[in-house]
Amino acid sequence: MRVENGVLAEHWDVLQDEARREESKSGLPMFGDSFPAVGAAEPQSELTADAAKRIVGPLYDALNQPQKKDVAALLAQACHADYKSYSTNEEWLTRDQLAGVFKQLGASIPDLRWSIKDIWTSGDRIVVRGEATGTPVAELFGARPTGRSFKTMALDVFTVRGDKLASAYHVENWIGAMQQIR
Repeated sequence: MRVENGVLAEHWDVLQDEARREESKSGLPMFGDSFPAVGAAEPQSELTADAAKRIVGPLYDALNQPQKKDVAALLAQACHADYKSYSTNEEWLTRDQLAGVFKQLGASIPDLRWSIKDIWTSGDRIVVRGEATGTPVAELFGARPTGRSFKTMALDVFTVRGDKLASAYHVENWIGAMQQIR
């Protein structure tokens, strides 16, 4: 608030959430004459690492020997129907397109294993440092199979909406993997 010559010149309000009845020291609401309804506009709680693992779990399950699984059902469990999987800042795949990519990877790498090595959360974001391993039996990104295996790192940054994944930005070190199998 700013007063000039004894007259209110400016006034700033601070936006804040209404205290719930159990939070009120006086027993009275901060604004108006009633407390907000129970369950109304509760702030979203911070994601825990355990909750994050439950949310991303079906997606990573779909990446482990995907040719043996119902990848589409696992992705539907983890991801919203309008999910977008970004491999660049502009290019993305739909959930159904991603299921096809997982199946193609599984056909080339039947023993594909994708594990979560680390997981962090921040607000509505989940960050996973993962590891992919496998031995290609068919051509993979232009490299013919040699019988050699690879182990490579991946980073995934997911956005969560509700209790499912809304989007992901991901980077895998496929160049390193290809060097290992040559």
